[in-house]
Amino acid sequence: MLVGLTGGIGSGKTAAADYFAELGIDVVDADLASRAVVEPGQPALNYIAEHFGPDILLSDGSLDRAKLRALVFAESAERKWLQNLLHPLISEYLQAQIAASTSPYCLLVNPLLLESGQGHWCDEIVVVDVPEAMQLERTMARDDNSRSQVESIMAAQMARPARLQQASKIITNDKDLTHLHQQIEILHKELLRS
Repeated sequence: MLVGLTGGIGSGKTAAADYFAELGIDVVDADLASRAVVEPGQPALNYIAEHFGPDILLSDGSLDRAKLRALVFAESAERKWLQNLLHPLISEYLQAQIAASTSPYCLLVNPLLLESGQGHWCDEIVVVDVPEAMQLERTMARDDNSRSQVESIMAAQMARPARLQQASKIITNDKDLTHLHQQIEILHKELLRS
Protein backbone atom coordinates (compact mmCIF):
# COMPACT_ATOMS: atom_id res chain seq x y z
CA MET A 1 0.00 0.00 0.00
CA LEU A 2 1.23 3.48 -0.87
CA VAL A 3 0.31 6.35 1.47
CA GLY A 4 0.86 9.89 0.27
CA LEU A 5 1.77 12.54 2.84
CA THR A 6 1.44 16.19 1.94
CA GLY A 7 0.72 19.61 3.38
CA GLY A 8 1.58 23.22 2.80
CA ILE A 9 5.01 24.65 3.54
CA GLY A 10 5.63 24.84 7.29
CA SER A 11 2.88 22.34 8.11
CA GLY A 12 5.20 19.79 9.71
CA LYS A 13 5.46 17.16 6.95
CA THR A 14 9.08 16.43 7.85
CA ALA A 15 8.34 15.95 11.56
CA ALA A 16 5.46 13.63 10.62
CA ALA A 17 7.53 11.67 8.09
CA ASP A 18 10.39 11.29 10.59
CA TYR A 19 7.99 9.75 13.10
CA PHE A 20 6.55 7.32 10.53
CA ALA A 21 10.18 6.28 9.85
CA GLU A 22 10.72 5.73 13.60
CA LEU A 23 7.70 3.40 13.47
CA GLY A 24 9.51 1.32 10.82
CA ILE A 25 7.84 2.67 7.69
CA ASP A 26 9.86 3.24 4.51
CA VAL A 27 9.71 6.93 3.61
CA VAL A 28 10.22 8.09 0.03
CA ASP A 29 10.75 11.85 -0.03
CA ALA A 30 10.13 13.92 -3.16
CA ASP A 31 12.31 16.74 -1.80
CA LEU A 32 15.26 14.32 -1.61
CA ALA A 33 14.45 13.10 -5.11
CA SER A 34 14.36 16.68 -6.39
CA ARG A 35 17.87 17.20 -4.98
CA ALA A 36 19.20 13.91 -6.37
CA VAL A 37 18.16 14.66 -9.97
CA VAL A 38 20.04 18.01 -9.97
CA GLU A 39 23.31 16.86 -8.40
CA PRO A 40 26.53 17.61 -10.28
CA GLY A 41 26.89 15.18 -13.17
CA GLN A 42 23.14 14.80 -13.66
CA PRO A 43 21.79 16.00 -17.05
CA ALA A 44 19.10 18.17 -15.41
CA LEU A 45 21.74 20.38 -13.79
CA ASN A 46 23.28 21.09 -17.19
CA TYR A 47 19.89 22.08 -18.63
CA ILE A 48 19.23 24.38 -15.67
CA ALA A 49 22.64 26.07 -16.06
CA GLU A 50 22.05 26.52 -19.80
CA HIS A 51 18.60 28.01 -19.20
CA PHE A 52 19.35 30.30 -16.23
CA GLY A 53 23.04 30.93 -16.90
CA PRO A 54 26.19 29.85 -15.05
CA ASP A 55 25.43 32.13 -12.06
CA ILE A 56 22.83 29.57 -10.95
CA LEU A 57 25.73 27.31 -9.91
CA LEU A 58 27.81 27.61 -6.74
CA SER A 59 31.61 27.64 -6.90
CA ASP A 60 31.71 23.85 -6.35
CA GLY A 61 29.47 23.28 -9.41
CA SER A 62 26.35 22.44 -7.41
CA LEU A 63 23.01 24.17 -7.80
CA ASP A 64 22.39 27.41 -5.91
CA ARG A 65 18.98 26.29 -4.70
CA ALA A 66 18.18 29.58 -2.94
CA LYS A 67 18.86 31.59 -6.10
CA LEU A 68 16.82 29.16 -8.22
CA ARG A 69 13.93 29.28 -5.71
CA ALA A 70 13.90 33.09 -5.82
CA LEU A 71 13.85 33.07 -9.64
CA VAL A 72 11.11 30.51 -10.10
CA PHE A 73 8.81 31.88 -7.40
CA ALA A 74 9.16 35.38 -8.85
CA GLU A 75 8.21 34.27 -12.38
CA SER A 76 5.54 31.63 -13.03
CA ALA A 77 6.80 30.88 -16.58
CA GLU A 78 10.21 29.96 -15.15
CA ARG A 79 8.59 27.77 -12.49
CA LYS A 80 6.61 25.98 -15.21
CA TRP A 81 9.77 25.45 -17.30
CA LEU A 82 11.56 23.95 -14.30
CA GLN A 83 8.61 21.72 -13.39
CA ASN A 84 8.40 20.41 -16.97
CA LEU A 85 12.09 19.49 -16.82
CA LEU A 86 12.19 17.96 -13.35
CA HIS A 87 8.81 16.29 -12.74
CA PRO A 88 9.38 13.33 -15.12
CA LEU A 89 12.87 12.75 -13.66
CA ILE A 90 11.61 12.99 -10.09
CA SER A 91 8.69 10.63 -10.87
CA GLU A 92 11.06 8.01 -12.27
CA TYR A 93 13.33 8.29 -9.21
CA LEU A 94 10.36 8.02 -6.81
CA GLN A 95 8.86 5.01 -8.59
CA ALA A 96 12.15 3.14 -8.19
CA GLN A 97 12.29 3.99 -4.47
CA ILE A 98 8.65 2.96 -3.93
CA ALA A 99 9.22 -0.33 -5.74
CA ALA A 100 12.14 -1.08 -3.39
CA SER A 101 10.05 -0.55 -0.22
CA THR A 102 9.71 -3.54 2.11
CA SER A 103 7.70 -2.06 5.03
CA PRO A 104 3.97 -2.87 5.59
CA TYR A 105 3.12 0.29 3.65
CA CYS A 106 5.27 2.93 2.00
CA LEU A 107 5.00 6.66 2.73
CA LEU A 108 5.46 9.04 -0.21
CA VAL A 109 6.16 12.54 1.11
CA ASN A 110 5.65 15.38 -1.35
CA PRO A 111 4.61 18.99 -0.72
CA LEU A 112 3.22 18.95 -4.29
CA LEU A 113 1.69 15.48 -4.13
CA LEU A 114 -1.69 16.65 -5.37
CA GLU A 115 -0.41 19.32 -7.77
CA SER A 116 2.03 16.88 -9.43
CA GLY A 117 -0.59 14.18 -9.99
CA GLN A 118 1.32 11.74 -7.76
CA GLY A 119 -1.68 11.59 -5.47
CA HIS A 120 -3.20 9.23 -8.06
CA TRP A 121 -0.45 6.72 -7.25
CA CYS A 122 -1.60 6.56 -3.62
CA ASP A 123 -4.12 4.38 -1.81
CA GLU A 124 -4.49 7.02 0.94
CA ILE A 125 -3.82 10.78 0.98
CA VAL A 126 -2.75 12.11 4.38
CA VAL A 127 -2.64 15.90 4.77
CA VAL A 128 -0.68 17.50 7.59
CA ASP A 129 -2.65 20.66 8.27
CA VAL A 130 -2.06 23.88 10.18
CA PRO A 131 -3.70 27.30 9.96
CA GLU A 132 -2.12 29.51 7.28
CA ALA A 133 -0.89 32.07 9.84
CA MET A 134 1.05 29.28 11.59
CA GLN A 135 2.51 28.11 8.24
CA LEU A 136 3.77 31.61 7.62
CA GLU A 137 5.28 32.03 11.10
CA ARG A 138 6.98 28.62 11.12
CA THR A 139 8.44 28.98 7.64
CA MET A 140 9.76 32.50 8.22
CA ALA A 141 11.41 31.37 11.48
CA ARG A 142 12.80 28.11 10.03
CA ASP A 143 14.11 29.34 6.68
CA ASP A 144 14.83 32.98 7.51
CA ASN A 145 12.73 33.96 4.48
CA SER A 146 10.81 37.20 4.10
CA ARG A 147 7.05 37.26 4.55
CA SER A 148 6.56 38.03 0.84
CA GLN A 149 8.75 35.09 -0.23
CA VAL A 150 6.86 32.66 2.01
CA GLU A 151 3.52 34.06 0.84
CA SER A 152 4.55 33.54 -2.80
CA ILE A 153 5.52 29.92 -2.05
CA MET A 154 2.19 29.37 -0.28
CA ALA A 155 0.34 30.95 -3.22
CA ALA A 156 2.08 28.56 -5.63
CA GLN A 157 0.89 25.56 -3.61
CA MET A 158 -2.64 24.20 -3.69
CA ALA A 159 -5.03 26.23 -1.55
CA ARG A 160 -5.61 24.78 1.91
CA PRO A 161 -9.37 24.08 1.40
CA ALA A 162 -8.69 22.22 -1.87
CA ARG A 163 -5.89 20.18 -0.27
CA LEU A 164 -8.12 19.23 2.68
CA GLN A 165 -10.94 18.26 0.33
CA GLN A 166 -8.68 15.67 -1.35
CA ALA A 167 -7.43 14.17 1.92
CA SER A 168 -8.55 10.73 3.01
CA LYS A 169 -6.93 11.39 6.42
CA ILE A 170 -5.98 14.67 8.13
CA ILE A 171 -3.32 15.20 10.80
CA THR A 172 -3.75 18.52 12.59
CA ASN A 173 -0.34 19.86 13.62
CA ASP A 174 -1.19 23.02 15.54
CA LYS A 175 0.12 21.84 18.93
CA ASP A 176 3.35 20.16 20.14
CA LEU A 177 5.26 17.10 18.89
CA THR A 178 3.60 14.83 21.44
CA HIS A 179 0.19 15.67 19.97
CA LEU A 180 1.51 15.08 16.44
CA HIS A 181 3.00 11.71 17.42
CA GLN A 182 -0.24 10.59 19.10
CA GLN A 183 -2.21 11.24 15.90
CA ILE A 184 0.40 9.41 13.81
CA GLU A 185 0.34 6.37 16.11
CA ILE A 186 -3.45 6.12 15.73
CA LEU A 187 -3.21 6.49 11.95
CA HIS A 188 -0.32 4.01 11.76
CA LYS A 189 -2.42 1.35 13.50
CA GLU A 190 -5.29 2.03 11.10
CA LEU A 191 -3.00 1.71 8.09
CA LEU A 192 -1.52 -1.56 9.36
CA ARG A 193 -5.07 -2.98 9.53
CA SER A 194 -5.87 -1.89 5.96
